[in-house]
Amino acid sequence: MDRETLAAHEALEIHEALNLKTLDLAKSKLMQGLVFDQDLRALMQKNVEQSLLGIRDLQSIYEKASFQAPVPESRPTPILDGRG
Repeated sequence: MDRETLAAHEALEIHEALNLKTLDLAKSKLMQGLVFDQDLRALMQKNVEQSLLGIRDLQSIYEKASFQAPVPESRPTPILDGRG
């Protein structure tokens, strides 16, 4: 059965998986700067590359969601005003 769109619960699950992969990617990139062991750093780089591929795959699936959330016009104001 080939479907053109995702059901709402499928879209939400893909969205949650995207959030998890994005957080994993951010954590791996952040931690690479703190790791001095080259083997561990190489593993973290491999995780970054695999996470990027996973995110691209999930995004291509998520595009089949039947609904689109509008992007708000206003953006959050920064907490720091540069005087920090």
